[in-house]
Amino acid sequence: MKKQIGQLIILLTLLFFNTAYSQQETNNDNLKIISGLFSEDEIVPIKLSYSIKNLKRVTNDSTYFESVLGFQDKNGSWQNIPIKLRARGNNRLKKCYFPPIKIKIKKSDSKGTIFKGQKTMKAVLPCLLESENDDNVIKEYLVYKLYEKVSPYHFKTRLVTIDFEQIKNSKTKAHQLKGFLIEDDKKIAKRFDGKVYDRFVHPLNQDDLTSVRNAFFQFMIGNTDFSQAYHHNVKLIYINKKMTPVPYDFDMSGFVDASYAVVSQIQGEKLDLTSVTDRKYRGFQRTEEIFNQVRNEFIANKTDMGAILETNKDYFEDSDDFETAKKYLKSFFDIIENDRLYKSQILNQLRKE
Repeated sequence: MKKQIGQLIILLTLLFFNTAYSQQETNNDNLKIISGLFSEDEIVPIKLSYSIKNLKRVTNDSTYFESVLGFQDKNGSWQNIPIKLRARGNNRLKKCYFPPIKIKIKKSDSKGTIFKGQKTMKAVLPCLLESENDDNVIKEYLVYKLYEKVSPYHFKTRLVTIDFEQIKNSKTKAHQLKGFLIEDDKKIAKRFDGKVYDRFVHPLNQDDLTSVRNAFFQFMIGNTDFSQAYHHNVKLIYINKKMTPVPYDFDMSGFVDASYAVVSQIQGEKLDLTSVTDRKYRGFQRTEEIFNQVRNEFIANKTDMGAILETNKDYFEDSDDFETAKKYLKSFFDIIENDRLYKSQILNQLRKE
């Protein structure tokens, strides 16, 4: 009888946390309805044409060059709108054949199109000319989708197929690529009547619950390439009088396991990891109640997270890449569902300052 009562308490606890999070996301008075480009999941076919050499030559954040974005509408017709481009990122800009880009669109040009309301967007392309390049993009896209289950404060994304015409002097070279678009951080802030915050804020002065969710998530995907304090691959958004971390750029994670990925050394700190697929918890101490809540939230979302992977299985070109990603996600739950492993790999690793 005692065992049955205990199991019932655990079940009710998981149901409570899962329901509480769902209500938080759907009933928040400040939450704006997502519409347009990022409201659907179907792949959008697009066309781009530019010189990678010229793109890499411009390295500052304010200089863009003009180009054209072609896209296929729901009727199957192709349309073109003028855009401005620049390269973005640090590691990928140096290492990648196809650097990620930032896109600007005038309001008047996006009117009446699927891009209406999207003044700026990021676009993630495959990094290198290698067999697994598209699958790496799909895995990083899936990381964003998984984070949607973790926190209501997340970047929305949309998969695209890209007919890319690379301009090389007087010649052109055609590439068929998979990629995805990422909404601007101001869009997240607007949904919650918040504001993007660019100043230093120590993680212990950021929202406790969201910070622990983020740290659990980074551990889940095997990512150490982030810093909430120094805004490295994390945006801070001031929402409801709290500093809320929102992570992005996950190509260096163990879940993606890109060929060029290395163990990160942020602010010169060397970590005792030999591979990007090794996990290390990087979060700070909080109350026991918050850790229990977040642990239960993740366990309650285990099935849904697995379903996200299965739903996108057909996008993988190599089934082995999908199976590896699936096993990597499972290995995280093997840790947090085991009291001994959970204690040794998370609770005993908490940072104090």
